[in-house]
Amino acid sequence: MIPIHSLYLKHCRLLILGFFAMLTAFNPFLSAKAQLSERPIRWIVPFSPGGGTDIAARIYAPEMSRLLERAVIIDNRPGAAGAMGVDLCAQSAPDGHTLCLISASHAINSASNPNLPYDLTNSLRGISQITAAFLVLVINSHLPVTQLKDFITQLQTHPGSFNFGSSGTGGISHLAGVLFSRITLTQSTHIPYRGEAAALTDLLGGSTQFQFASPLNAGPHISSGRLKALAVTGKQRSTASPELPTLSELGLKGYEVSQWYGVVATRKSTQIIVQTLSDAINKAGNKAELNKRLRQDGLEPVTNSPALFDHYIKSEVSKWKDLIHQSGLNLK
Repeated sequence: MIPIHSLYLKHCRLLILGFFAMLTAFNPFLSAKAQLSERPIRWIVPFSPGGGTDIAARIYAPEMSRLLERAVIIDNRPGAAGAMGVDLCAQSAPDGHTLCLISASHAINSASNPNLPYDLTNSLRGISQITAAFLVLVINSHLPVTQLKDFITQLQTHPGSFNFGSSGTGGISHLAGVLFSRITLTQSTHIPYRGEAAALTDLLGGSTQFQFASPLNAGPHISSGRLKALAVTGKQRSTASPELPTLSELGLKGYEVSQWYGVVATRKSTQIIVQTLSDAINKAGNKAELNKRLRQDGLEPVTNSPALFDHYIKSEVSKWKDLIHQSGLNLK
């Protein structure tokens, strides 16, 4: 005969186990943590230390570590224009312990290079976009215009007479200029440089007449009056420069260019792990102090769901692929 108190204790244990099972089912953090080991999470940054992606990852990592209750280690893996690090993530185990921070540059690479070792939209799964970084259209201060419509008139009146600089062929500042020319039905000559600083130097000197530049680098020259800022390339106005209109609101419908960053994992990752990692990233992204640090580096904080980020990546690859094809660009 089993003692009554033993049956009571057994019943209590079953109730407790059932209670925790319910918590796990309804709390993605608890559920995914049960699947994750105590190993650190490896966050691959596919570029060298010190760049924008590296800075963003290092701003997020401490808060991610606190929320997930395990170390989040930044692993810089530069190579092949950012492709090497992304491929490492695509080939990783689907256990939630390997993430990668990608940027708009990866969408451009996928649109222009069919020989990448991975398929950005099929080999990887979006976790969440984390930032957007809009460019600003700046012109040489000696040009006799102060508004976008007058600048476009100048371009249309003198086709082929204007040069625009960029940080390099196939980069986002180059394609921002190509998209601008296509929408405005104007012709300008692209001059590629080894980096944005060199391009801005020639814009200041008058060798080029306009450029799509980062607000962080162009800002001091705008403040000094050596460059004129006409508009920003984002879908919405930037909180850092709310006085500057977007190109879209000035009449260039459909114009949007963002040097965004976002987190991905291997496509084989389970939904519960993907959602838990996304929840942690978005909770981190809603921290006021973290937002402040991002904006100091010229980045706009963004939070969204895995499904929305997956859709955004596909739309970006499609947009750049269409532009490259329609403009006859050879970026291979």
